[in-house]
Amino acid sequence: MSDIPSKSGTTRKHTALPKAQILIEALPWLTRHHGKIVVIKFGGNAMVNEELKAAFAQDVVFLRHAGLKPVVVHGGGPQISAALDRHGIVSEFKAGLRVTTEDAMDVVRMVLAGQVQRELVGLLNQHGPLAVGLTGEDAHTITATKHTPEIDGESVDIGRVGEITQIDTGAIEALLADGRIPVVSSIARSQDDGHVYNVNADTAAAALAAALGAETLMVLTDVEGLYEDWPNSDEVISRLTASQLEKLLPELSSGMVPKMEGCLHAVRGGVNTARVIDGRVQHSILLEIFTDEGIGTMVVPDEKPDEQGES
Repeated sequence: MSDIPSKSGTTRKHTALPKAQILIEALPWLTRHHGKIVVIKFGGNAMVNEELKAAFAQDVVFLRHAGLKPVVVHGGGPQISAALDRHGIVSEFKAGLRVTTEDAMDVVRMVLAGQVQRELVGLLNQHGPLAVGLTGEDAHTITATKHTPEIDGESVDIGRVGEITQIDTGAIEALLADGRIPVVSSIARSQDDGHVYNVNADTAAAALAAALGAETLMVLTDVEGLYEDWPNSDEVISRLTASQLEKLLPELSSGMVPKMEGCLHAVRGGVNTARVIDGRVQHSILLEIFTDEGIGTMVVPDEKPDEQGES
């Protein structure tokens, strides 16, 4: 037989080479993030589009097998609204938060813990015995008190919406130490009145990221990132400091406020980077973590005086 390589063998080598190059390009990022906790807030279109859901699950499992420690936090806005409609309960929002009556809270709890979380755990576990679901009620993971926002200078009652007062990371850390992927529903136990509270999932993800000492917080959205001058421009701000973000907060749309406040809280709480990324893009998590360009808006802590060359 001839020792000359067949044409098909040569072709196979050429088509495989770009795959090897892509993996090598990811090496510095893999090294940097190895063993680090990454908190990912799952939401938006990625929650309702079947292909995006499957891609999200693949990304999270990839992170786990690449040596990172992903923690998933989810809300369930579209699913909650649909379930409330079926129960004849009107969906109402104030200050960017869902007004949550006693009846609505029962539905919220059922949808988050019994539907959205179960589906996400199932998708992740198609790849192995990895994901474990819990809510903020479990092991006192998230504790909250009643949140009363101010609108036009007046306090407004929005029902069973909680403001986080305490995080206990024990259960999550135990799961991570066991090689599992915690999937956390944004429901909190009460600090003072025996109730259960609906907590904004962006806020919950940020609080958990800070408490866990995470390397990165990633918030999936239905936009490309934080726009420079919306609606006059669709130019996305790729990077900004905590102080720069703080100045922008009063100008943001109500839907973006909890996300960007969460990013601010995370980096001020010790998280190295907080990123808002476009969940409508398949594998956006991998693109953001393992490439130079990134695809969203990254928030970083303010530079310290010595980092600016000051004495």
